This record gives sequence, structure tokens and C-alpha cells, in this order.
Amino acid sequence: MKRLRNVLGSLLALIGAAAVVWSPFRAWYDGRLGRDYRIDELFSADGVTDDKAQLFGSLFLPFLFVAVVTLCGVALRSRLMLAVAGIVAMGFAILWMVRLGQAEGSLTVDGDGNGLDMGAANALVGGAMILLGSLVMSGRSRRVRPTPEPAPASTVPTLDDPSSFDAFGDRPSSGAYGDRPSSDAYGDQPSSAPPAEGPPPWQSDPAPQADVPPADQGDSPPPPAWHKPPGQGS
Repeated sequence: MKRLRNVLGSLLALIGAAAVVWSPFRAWYDGRLGRDYRIDELFSADGVTDDKAQLFGSLFLPFLFVAVVTLCGVALRSRLMLAVAGIVAMGFAILWMVRLGQAEGSLTVDGDGNGLDMGAANALVGGAMILLGSLVMSGRSRRVRPTPEPAPASTVPTLDDPSSFDAFGDRPSSGAYGDRPSSDAYGDQPSSAPPAEGPPPWQSDPAPQADVPPADQGDSPPPPAWHKPPGQGS
């Protein structure tokens, strides 16, 4: 939808700019071309005269500016630039009509080539088309920046956090506080005395062994009575 609006708005603006820039080469009043009117006469106290102007000193100059701004607005898809171009084109056409009316006393519209002619109409209609194109165009789409995710909440327990208390309503002994020793499974406080060195009390000392004199390595025990050396009779 936005692309279609941009295409239609650009097309209207380009057609209006072509009509505006071509208008000074057509008759504006009583067969006189728009390029013959001096641009400085629109802002002088003397008003519009019969003096002939140069091309870039006539009404062609502001309308050329309007065409250039329109082209830039279409290329950049700028609604503001198109609106400014349309207002400038219509403004100069209306200003010319006011100054010419002051010089002539009144303005007439005649289809036979007398009075206001197609050149002034082209400038007015072209400026209106440029302004309409700026309203139809949707303009450039803005990129939406991703919203940064919030930082995760701290997991350190606090006094106001009910999860920092155990099932019996006591605060944990370790962690952020460390002001109470932990209890064992039966709720008793552990002893603060250091453990004694040596084997635990439930282990008994091994039974003492009887002193056995070491056997003499040089003397062998006598053979038993029933043993006889080989070769001897019974």
C-alpha cells in the first residue's frame, strides 16, 4: 500500500512540475508569454510594466526552481519538499495575478485570447498537483530499532525477598549474610571445638601380641624321635 501511494504521489508531482516549468512559454494575459514578465516587477512599487524580461530574469526562474525541488522530493520521497515546491508555484502565480490586477485595474477571462490565458492556469494547476502529490505520498518508512531487553534480576537474596527464608522461618547461614551457623538435620548447633587428632573413639586399639623370641638362624631344632636318617635300620 505504501509503495502504491508513493508511485501515485510521485506521478502527480512530476506531472505538476512539467506543467509549471512549461507555463512561462505559454500566453498568460492578452497573448503575452510568461517569460516576458520580469520577476522583479512582482516585488517593486511600479508593478507590472510592458518591459520585456530576459529568460532567467522572468517567471521562468522561480518555476525552474520548483521543478528542481520537485525532482529532489520525488527521488528522496520527501513530502515536505514536494509541499514547499507546490506552495511556491501557486504563490508566484497568485502574486503575479495580484500585481497585474493592480496595474490593469481588473482582470478578465476570455476564451478568445484576451485576459487570463492557459499559461497562468498551468502554473496554478501544476502547483496544486505537486501539493496533492505530497499529500498522497506516504514518504519514507522509518526503521524501528529493536527495544533492548531488560537486564535479568539479581539472584542475591534480600531481606524483603520471602524466598531467602527456609521452611522454619530462619535465614540461611551461608551466602550473603553468614551471621548464623548452620544447623544439622535435628536442629542442633554444631560444636565449635576443633576435632581431636587421632583415630575416632569408636575404633578400639588392636590387641597386644605376645612377645615371641626370634628363632636362632644358626641352630636347627632336633628331629623328632620317630624320624631316623636314611640308611639306618629300625
